[in-house]
Amino acid sequence: MSLELVVDARVNGIWIALLRDGKLIELHEERGNSDFVVGDIYVAKVRRLSPSLNAAFVDVGYEKDAFLHYFDLGAQFKSFSKYVKETLNGKQNVPDLQYFKLEKDIEKEGKISDVVSSSQSILVQVAKEPISTKGPRLSAEVTVAGRYLVLVPFSEKISISQKIKDVEERERLKELMDRIKPKNFGVIIRTVAENKSTADLEGDLRTLLEKWKTIYQNLKTSHPPKRVLGEINTTSSILRDLLNSDFTNIHVNDSKLLGEMIEYISSISPGNERIVKHYDGKLEPFERFGINKQIKTLFGKKVPLPSGGYLIIEHTEAMHVIDVNSGNRKDANGQESNALATNVEAAEEIARVLQLRDMGGIICVDFIDMHDRENNKILFDKLKEFMKQDRAKHNIIPPSKFGVVEITRQRVRPETDIETSETCPTCNGSGEVQASILFAEEIESNLNFLIEDKKMKDVVLLVHPYLEAYFKKGLVSRQMKWFLKYKKWIPVRGITAHQLLQYSFVTKENEEIPF
Repeated sequence: MSLELVVDARVNGIWIALLRDGKLIELHEERGNSDFVVGDIYVAKVRRLSPSLNAAFVDVGYEKDAFLHYFDLGAQFKSFSKYVKETLNGKQNVPDLQYFKLEKDIEKEGKISDVVSSSQSILVQVAKEPISTKGPRLSAEVTVAGRYLVLVPFSEKISISQKIKDVEERERLKELMDRIKPKNFGVIIRTVAENKSTADLEGDLRTLLEKWKTIYQNLKTSHPPKRVLGEINTTSSILRDLLNSDFTNIHVNDSKLLGEMIEYISSISPGNERIVKHYDGKLEPFERFGINKQIKTLFGKKVPLPSGGYLIIEHTEAMHVIDVNSGNRKDANGQESNALATNVEAAEEIARVLQLRDMGGIICVDFIDMHDRENNKILFDKLKEFMKQDRAKHNIIPPSKFGVVEITRQRVRPETDIETSETCPTCNGSGEVQASILFAEEIESNLNFLIEDKKMKDVVLLVHPYLEAYFKKGLVSRQMKWFLKYKKWIPVRGITAHQLLQYSFVTKENEEIPF
């Protein structure tokens, strides 16, 4: 398995694509305004309590109040509240907790009105970004994540990732943390910490303690609501959580961003800077690596399967529904064998689509009916295996007697929704037929203007792949006629991101030419 990261810096933001063996598995858009992302820490003010929900509505500066449930307060909520109050009042003079007297843990089944009051200033962390008409979902159990460790203030507990199976390694990590962690700080040891040196873990712990110091310094001068610690950008968080020996290449098309990524990787994984490469190709990065084509294939209502089957994906307010169809697939071994093969193939693609679109909540999958119970078990086991790669928390219920599998998947961000439909090339969305047969002549007219009137030396035509084939078709193609007319070769490139009758002109350096 090989992982590649393609970072496309654009005028309106940064697009990040994660590829596994050439297949797109994650797609992120990072805009200039990165407020209220998961992991951000705010000092906020309680707006009002809702005893019926056992929750509070909190002002974090978003247009809608954020939601904080009692169960998300965390056992150490009273200690957090005391620390915030004393820091804001100037009584807490140092960021460390060595001499801080911890408060008693709150009750597991208590009432929010017993521990939270209106207008109270509290420290909170974004657990879910604003989705649809809802404000952010908050947690008052603030943690600070690093590459190998997660720092848990006001706790003494040391937790180790369950994915670390080796007993001796778990004991080594626990003993090491016992020695080096400061008083009143707990630690969660992440999976990537396995077999890491003492120096690596100590360095990560020092970085986390510096972040806690930053929280303290920002808190001292804050007036709620205000962000006191922002999560790192999306690109860095992906590298922090996933960077390992499976990463083979990271392609970046922006020089400034390239330098930042090399610096960040050298700090978290020295020696791996060599995999970061500057992309300066003529085609856009997403075009060069086939990402645009995969986006158009995987974000539509109908998602094709390699064998000829397909998925139909419907979104409703309450849930997502996926229907599996065999299409024109044929199998000489009979209907049951055909159903199992199609279902297993669909299960792999569903696991990929859920992660790619970041679909959350309830997902119901209507697989093709199978009569053999053993085949249903095979399908269920395969789906669990494919979903193991998904970092979001999820639960899968075995197929019902109707062949429906129910999945719940953690929703922390708005679902990635990309419009894959194109404007009708004949009427241009107006409902009126236009003389689109003159389209080639329109392109030639603009080409003639650029070469003859504006005296452009290097002109490249970008069109949809269908039109590329049209202009290059035949021995004496349109492209060849242009060569004979202008005494220079006009390159024609097919761009899958273009709509059918969309075109543009660029220079050989890929700079757009206005006309």
